[in-house]
Parts: sequence; structure tokens; C-alpha cells
Amino acid sequence: MKKVTKEVLLNWYEDMLFWRKFEDKLAQVYIQQKVRGFLHLYNGQEAILAGALHAMELGKDKMITAYRNHVQPIGMGVDPKRVMAELYGKATGTSQGLGGSMHIFSKEFNFYGGHGIVGGQIPLGAGIAFGDKYHDRDAVTLTFFGDGAARQGSLHETFNLAMLWNLPVVFCVENNGYAMGTSVARTANHTDIWKLGLGYEMPCGPVDAMDPEKVAEAMHEAIERARSGGGPTFLELKTYRYRGHSMSDAQKYRTKDEVAEYQKIDPITQIKDRLMKEHDVKEDEIKAIDKRVKAKVSECEKFAEESPFPEKSLMYDAVYEQEDYPFLPSKL
Repeated sequence: MKKVTKEVLLNWYEDMLFWRKFEDKLAQVYIQQKVRGFLHLYNGQEAILAGALHAMELGKDKMITAYRNHVQPIGMGVDPKRVMAELYGKATGTSQGLGGSMHIFSKEFNFYGGHGIVGGQIPLGAGIAFGDKYHDRDAVTLTFFGDGAARQGSLHETFNLAMLWNLPVVFCVENNGYAMGTSVARTANHTDIWKLGLGYEMPCGPVDAMDPEKVAEAMHEAIERARSGGGPTFLELKTYRYRGHSMSDAQKYRTKDEVAEYQKIDPITQIKDRLMKEHDVKEDEIKAIDKRVKAKVSECEKFAEESPFPEKSLMYDAVYEQEDYPFLPSKL
């Protein structure tokens, strides 16, 4: 694995802080009704993306996830201004404003969504990996999903075929404990989700996903196994989200004290402490990063605010029209 140097830690701190502040800004403008529909934020889970990106070969490897999907494409290389514009429903967005919060997508940067169907992306991730193996592309697909999606039958079907066909895929369950609002302990008679891989003889295990370095180590091993022809891996990334499942979540299933306990091991704070203790980074340097991040988020907001909405005709261009469809009202 690439060494975790002072420069890597600095990049992790700035990236994770930007992702956090980007999501905070989205929460703010959502309340102002500038962003509509559902909104699922990544606060608390940033170490997963930071560690994964450190282990990946960007430009070659691919990523697919569920609908908590705003910061992943940014990490993969998508301009964050375009991501925010997409959430605003603007023409300058990643899908010209037609995808919205739950469906960010970028073929250019190998980010394949953004999927609203719970667990729907699991077989799709295996399918992308199948395509790479079929065409001998030497690429690995990271397939992310939540602990709620781990209870879907599509996971078992996908695990079976992925092992049978020895696909270059890493399955990553981001276990934040509560799915939409039901604890892991109430959805199955086991709480170690990673053990689901044992039934398929798939390499699997738990990861402390509040620490980007531990995520990077586990991801590196899994990605290298897949790239060298060793097949799939299933990682349970044990994390925590500080906000609700979505902006409409009242969070009555957990206490404020519980959230506060997890905030003591906030991945951003952990990296900041390492920088200051292990690398003698001064408070002024941290403040300079904070200032850059704040300015960058403001640029994204300004871009989204000032961008135009798409023309209404675009919606029709994106829908298939069959001229001789037999049941149109005019023919009845």
C-alpha cells in the first residue's frame, strides 16, 4: 500500500473536511427549499471514501453506490460545482439537473451512481466487474451499499455468481448501524454482517471505518486480490452517521448521547490530531485549510445558484418515444 505520509494526512484532512462542509451546505439549502426531494448526507462516514481512494487506481478502477452519493464522485474527480448544481436541478449539473440528489453519475470519472433502489446497485457492481474481466481491462469495481441493503436477496444472488465467475469486485457494506432507522440487531439474528461472505467462501472481514488508514489497508488488500485474479472480497466497514438517514429522519431510534460518543472518534478530528501530534502541524496551517475549504464550498454554492434551470424540452429528449405505440389516447 502507498505509504501514509504527512502529505497524505494533509490531503485526507482537507478532503474529508470539504466533504463534510459540502454536505452541511446542502442541508442548509435544503431547508431553504433550494434542493428538493430526498437528501441523504455522508457526515461521519468520510474515512471510508478517503481510505478507498488511497487504495484505488483512479482512472482505471470503478465505484458504484446507493443514494448517499454526493461526495464519492467528487473524490473520483468530478467537479464539485457540477455535483452541487445537479442537486439544485440545474442544467450545469452532472446529469443536466435530471438526476438530482440520489442519482449522481459520471462515466468520465468511472462513477456509476447513485441508485435509489435499496440493494439495486449490488448486482450492477458485479456486472461492471464482469464486463472488465470479459474485456480484460485490469480494473476493479468497488460496490458500496448500506447495512439495510445487506438483507436483500440480490446480495446473495450476486455473491454466488461473483464467486462462481471469480469477478474483480470488492463488496463494501457501510454499516452505520441503523439502515433507515432500524438497528442491525433487529434485522437479523447476527450483527457481524461480514460473516455473510463465509457461506460463499469469500474472503471477508470487519474494518474500523472511522480511521481512513485502516480502511486503506483493508481496501488495498482486497483490490490487489481482485486485480491479480483472486476474486471478490466482502468488507464490513463499521462506521456511523451523525445525521439522520435523510433530512426527514426524526432520529427517535437513538439518543443524542450516543451520537456524541461517536463524535469523539470523528475521522476528521482523528486526522487533525495526528497531524498536530505526529507531524508538528501548527494551528495556523489547519486554519488555512479550513479557510480554503470554506471558500471552495462557497464557490460551489454560487455556481449552483447562478446556473440556469434546464429547458423543459430536455425532459422529453430523455424519454423514449415510440411513434406507433398502440395504446396512445388518440388511438382509443
